[in-house]
Amino acid sequence: MKSRLPVIVGFGGYNAAGRSSFHHGFRRTVIESLDEQARRETLVGLAVMSKLVRVVDGAYQSQDGEALSPAEIESRYAEQVLASTLVRRIEKQHLDPDAAHWHKCITVNGDAGKLTFVSNRKQLPEPLPANWSVEELDGNEVRVTLHDSCEFKVDSYRALPVKSAGQLPTGFEPGELYNSRFHPRGLQMAVVGVTDALRATGVPWQTIVDNVAPDEIAVFAGSIMSQLDENGFGGLMQSRLKGHRVSSKQLALGLNTMPADFINAYVLGSVGTTGSVTGACATFLYNLQKGIEQINAGKARVVIVGNSEAPINAECIEGYGAMGALATEDGLRLIEGADEVDFRRASRPFGENCGFTLSEACQFVVLMDDELALQLGADIHGAATDVFINADGFKKSISAPGPGNYLTVAKAVASAVQLLGVEAVRERSFVHAHGSSTPANRVTESELLDRVAAAFAIDSWPVAAVKAFVGHSLATASGDQVISALGTFKYGIIPGIKTIDTVAADVHQQHLSISNVDRHDQRMDVCFVNSKGFGGNNASAVVLAPHVVERMLRKRHGEAAFSAYQQRREQTRATARAYDEQALKGQLDIIYNFGNDLIDDTEIDIGSEQIKVPGFAQPLVFKQDDRYRDMLD
Repeated sequence: MKSRLPVIVGFGGYNAAGRSSFHHGFRRTVIESLDEQARRETLVGLAVMSKLVRVVDGAYQSQDGEALSPAEIESRYAEQVLASTLVRRIEKQHLDPDAAHWHKCITVNGDAGKLTFVSNRKQLPEPLPANWSVEELDGNEVRVTLHDSCEFKVDSYRALPVKSAGQLPTGFEPGELYNSRFHPRGLQMAVVGVTDALRATGVPWQTIVDNVAPDEIAVFAGSIMSQLDENGFGGLMQSRLKGHRVSSKQLALGLNTMPADFINAYVLGSVGTTGSVTGACATFLYNLQKGIEQINAGKARVVIVGNSEAPINAECIEGYGAMGALATEDGLRLIEGADEVDFRRASRPFGENCGFTLSEACQFVVLMDDELALQLGADIHGAATDVFINADGFKKSISAPGPGNYLTVAKAVASAVQLLGVEAVRERSFVHAHGSSTPANRVTESELLDRVAAAFAIDSWPVAAVKAFVGHSLATASGDQVISALGTFKYGIIPGIKTIDTVAADVHQQHLSISNVDRHDQRMDVCFVNSKGFGGNNASAVVLAPHVVERMLRKRHGEAAFSAYQQRREQTRATARAYDEQALKGQLDIIYNFGNDLIDDTEIDIGSEQIKVPGFAQPLVFKQDDRYRDMLD
C-alpha cells in the first residue's frame, strides 16, 4: 500500500513578527530585502494590526480621520511599526519589568511588646493566632492587640533582571477580536491563530468536512506551560494566597491540552481524533509527527497541527531566569560593553549571547493527504514527510543538551537523501536551527550540525535561526521555524541572523554557513527543522519545498490529473487572496461558534457497519481490521 503524502495546504498564526499567513511574518523578518510593493503591503498591514491606522469603507485613515494612501502610511508609520514588532523591551500590557508585583515579609513589633489596630471582624484570620487578643467595638469592628511580634506580607514592587521578550505587535489584542470573556491569553491566541490558518487555505471548512468521514479529521495542539494568566492556572494557584475565590473556569481552562479542545469545540466542530503531545521546546514537532503518522496510515485525511503559548508573565520569567536560561539586562550590558542595552538584539543565536528570550506565539499548519488536496484544488505550500524524535539517555542535568539530537538530525538528512538524492541535500538544503541564544546551545548545536554535514559531505550548509527575530515561544518555537522555512521556499531568501555582529569564536562552522545578512536567490528543495527541548526532547523534521512536492504529485497522479488540479487551484488561490486583502485591512473574521450547531446524541444513527453523525455528509464507516488476522482462527 502506498503511503499518503502529508502536504501543507494552509498555515497561519501570530507571533512577534505579525500575522503568519501569506508569509507576512516572514516578510517582516526580511523586510530590508523585499521589493517596494511587498514591503509596503506588510508595513501597512502591521499598521492596521497595531491600531495606528484604521479602515473606514475600505479606505485607510489615521486615528484622527485623515485619509492616507499606503505610501503615506509607510512614510509616516514605518519606523513605529518596525519598533513595535519582533523582540523588544517588555511592554506594560504584559507587566512592568521595572516594577513587577511582589510581596515582602516584614516583622512588626509594637511599643512595650504590644501592637494595637482596629479591623472588621470578618477580616480576622481563622483560627485566631495565639498571641492575638480581640476586644469588641461598635458594629462589626474589633480592636486587635498583638502581643510580641507578628509577620506581615505587604505589596511591593521590584525590577526584573529580564526586560526583553518577543511580544505580539503592539496594540494587537487577540481577545478583542471575538467574545473571549474569561479565556486565558493562550486560548485567545489559539482561536485567532487557527482561524488565520483555516481562512488562508482558500477552501471553505465545510467543503473539506463534506468530503471526508467524521473521524478522518484530527487536531493536535497544546502548550507546554499551560495557561498561566489569571484566567487559567495562574489565577487558580494565586487565589487563596491573595484572599480571592477560585472560579469554576480557571482549572479547566488552564489545562495544557485546552488549545486542541477549543479548536474542536468552538472553531471546527470536529468529532475526529484529538490530542496534544508535549515535548518541552520540541512540542510543535512532536504534534507534527502525530499528524504525519495519521495521514501516512490513512487514519486521517485532514490534520490541524499547532501550538499556542503565552508565557510573558512574571512567574515564567522568574522560573526560567532562576535557571540562568534567560538573557538579562546585566548580561546584555556585559556583552555590549556599554551602559545602554539594545533589547531588540537580546536574542543572538550563534553569536556572543547570554541566554534565550521568552516570547508568545500561536502557529498552525493544515495538512491534507495528497489525493484529497488534488481533489479539492488546495494550494500546496510544501510537505512534511518525517519528524524524528530521540531522547538523550542518562543525563546529569535535565536541562542540558545531550546526544539524542545527533540521532534526529542524522536520520532526517538520511531520509531526505533517500527521497531527493544526495545532490539535492548537498546543494539545495538548509537548516532552521533551534538557535536558542544560549552559550551552551551555540556550541553543542553547531557541533552536531557540523559533524552531520561532514558525514554527508555537505559544504557550507546554510543555517537560519528565526529566534533572532521572534524569540523563543517554547511549545510553538518549531512552528515559528517551519513557517519561516515556507517563506524561504516562496521568496528564495534565507534570513540572516541580524542580531549578531559576528559568529562567536567557539561556534563550529567548518561545514556550516552562518550569515548575519539575508541571502537571496536560494532555490531550496528541503529544510531541516531542528528543535532541542529541556529533558532530552529532541526532534528534527524534513520539510519539502512546493516545487518538489508538485514534481512528486505529477509522478504519482499523472499529468492529466495534475493539470485538472491546477485549474481547480485557481479558485482556491482567488479565495485565499480575498481573505488576505481583507485581513490586511483588519477584517480577520474570527471563527468562534459558541453553542452553535450542537449535535443531538439521539440523532446519531448507529448501524453494524457505519455510524451517521448529524451535520456530517459522509458516514463513519467501520474499517476492516486485518492486523491480527494471522493470530485468529
